[in-house]
Amino acid sequence: MRFHIITIFPEMFDSYLKESILGRAIKNKLISIKFYNPRDFIKAPKNNYKPVDDKPYGGGPGMVMRAEPILKVVQSIYKKLKVKKLVKLKAIIFSPSGKKFTTEYAKQAAKRYADIVLISGRYEGIDARVQKILKAEEISIGDYVLTGGELPAMVAIDSISRQIPGVLGKYESLEEERVSSSEIYTRPEILKWKGKKYKVPKVLLSGNHKKIEEWKKSKKKS
Repeated sequence: MRFHIITIFPEMFDSYLKESILGRAIKNKLISIKFYNPRDFIKAPKNNYKPVDDKPYGGGPGMVMRAEPILKVVQSIYKKLKVKKLVKLKAIIFSPSGKKFTTEYAKQAAKRYADIVLISGRYEGIDARVQKILKAEEISIGDYVLTGGELPAMVAIDSISRQIPGVLGKYESLEEERVSSSEIYTRPEILKWKGKKYKVPKVLLSGNHKKIEEWKKSKKKS
């Protein structure tokens, strides 16, 4: 799986992608992640500021990311991949009003695509013509507004990557494939804290797998 991230702040991803499971997946070449800064696709005199945003037509607060730099980035990606049409591969724009991102969506994305372009917006959003030209899908990771699309891009990369064979080591490692609950415990069996004792539920110590599974189902995460 190859992730192509369009962002004006690529350094935001550094620490997260270099650590733990994702870092290992990149090292083992199970996934690859490439960054593209729209500023690099704007022609301007040397050492001159390269604006990727402009005032919105019709008025309103804030600035809007311009379409042309983003379209040029995607065009360059598709050129490297030898894809003739801009609508050939999966392109995603993050928006609070978009389709809800779920584990099922991540599973399908991992199965269907070898390349995914994640467009991280900033300011008041992205010129609507980007979505129309690329036929990009608008995705939301929740009913709230963020400063930019970088965090949603990290969420998407993490969730989709874990669906790729080998990334987690064993298929059983996938929480979504196990009976999981909102209550989990580890040692010690009796935790003493500020004069009180907190015990692990007896059913988890019983060794009765049928009852344990029933208990987990009763506590299953919604």
